[in-house]
Formats: sequence, C-alpha cells, structure tokens
Amino acid sequence: MDIKLIALDMDGTLLNSEEAVSDFNREKIAQALAKDVHVVLSTGRWLNSCYPYAESLTLSSFLITCNGGEIWTFEKELKERHLLDPERVKLMWELANDMELRTWMISTDRIWYGTAPDNFSDREWLKFGCDSYDGDKLETIVKELSHYDDLELTNSMLTNIEVNPKGVSKASALNNVCKEIGISMDNVMAAGDSLNDIKMIQEAGVGVAMGNAQEAIKNVADYVTVTNNQHGVGKAIEKFVL
Repeated sequence: MDIKLIALDMDGTLLNSEEAVSDFNREKIAQALAKDVHVVLSTGRWLNSCYPYAESLTLSSFLITCNGGEIWTFEKELKERHLLDPERVKLMWELANDMELRTWMISTDRIWYGTAPDNFSDREWLKFGCDSYDGDKLETIVKELSHYDDLELTNSMLTNIEVNPKGVSKASALNNVCKEIGISMDNVMAAGDSLNDIKMIQEAGVGVAMGNAQEAIKNVADYVTVTNNQHGVGKAIEKFVL
C-alpha cells in the first residue's frame, strides 16, 4: 500500500497507560515524517488536550478533534466545526444526571466535568459524554438517545457513551482531510481501539486495531497490532509505512 497519511487515535492507541508516547512510537513517527507521510491525530479529545502532543512529535499536518467535531491545522486555523443543539445537550445532561451517570461535555471554550452552565444556549457544544460501570444504565441511556435522529453515538471505552451531531465521525473528518491534501482514503493507515474509531478503520486503506482494542474493532480491522503498552502504533508504522 502507498501510505501517505497515518491517522492515530490517542488514548488506548498512540498513548500508553501513562498517557505518554513511547520512545519507540516517537521514533517510528519521526521516520514516517521524514518520508513526507502526514501524521494526523484523530481523537475524541479537544484541541487544548491534544495539541501539546502534536507539538512534541513535531507534527505539521491537520488535527481531528472531538471525534471529528472539529478539524484544525497545526497553526490552529479552524477548518471545520460541527455543533450539537444546546437544547439537546441540556436534555442529555439532565437524563444522565437523573440516572446518576458521570458526565463530561465539551464546549468550544472548556470541558464541563459533572457540571453544567446556567444557560446551555450561552455555549457552543461539540460533544457530550457520560460513563458508568453499570452496563444496564449505559444500555438504557443508549436506548433513550437512539430516538433522536440528530445524534451520532459511539464510545471511547466500554464504560462510556460519546455523542456528536449526526454524521460526524473521525472517518468523515478524515475524508475531508484527504481531500484537502489531495489523496484518497486508500492512502491512509488508521489505528484505533474503540467504537469512535471503527468507521475510519473500515474506510482506511489499512485499518489497524490495537491489541487492546474492543472486539468489534478487531473484527473489522485489516490488521491487529500489539497493545498500546507494547508500542503497537510504532510496530504498525514499521510494517506498513517504513
């Protein structure tokens, strides 16, 4: 495969359990960059919490944040943004709160952990999330939210639910990044571990599941690498890009 772009999920993929990039992963990314391969962080995180990693890796391409809710250039120019309806965010927050789920919400200016603004309409909302170790509660809220056809539901681990506007995904953002660069998804290697990665793994020329990935991800991937604590990203880059 002629890989011209590497799309990397962060948590559970590029980052190890200490939320760090291993020296091996760092070395293989540097080697890919030296071959003029684009390396794009494609993450559920918002810009402020992923940009320092992009800087430390000396990346210079695009950043896909909030599960595709935003696309940024490395110079922090916003290329694309997709927002949730504030009333819908309020409904989700109240529902999760009533069910005693832990919540987090990302607006364009901050992350709200377990709290909410006095007026939801005062903010622009990128993503809603909630988590619980009670699988029955998660199943219940998924059923409730599935009635709303303007929402895109995924997860970043088995114990949470993440919500974006309908049609927004890492895959849709990655397609747009490819158009911007002038390549196709056939030229992409995408790596991830959770449901919010599944579409980009399916649509990429080479879809890589981490050894620690959810089984659904492994089932659709072209290749299963080792875990995030065993430098799985670097090993996949070495196999398919270098």
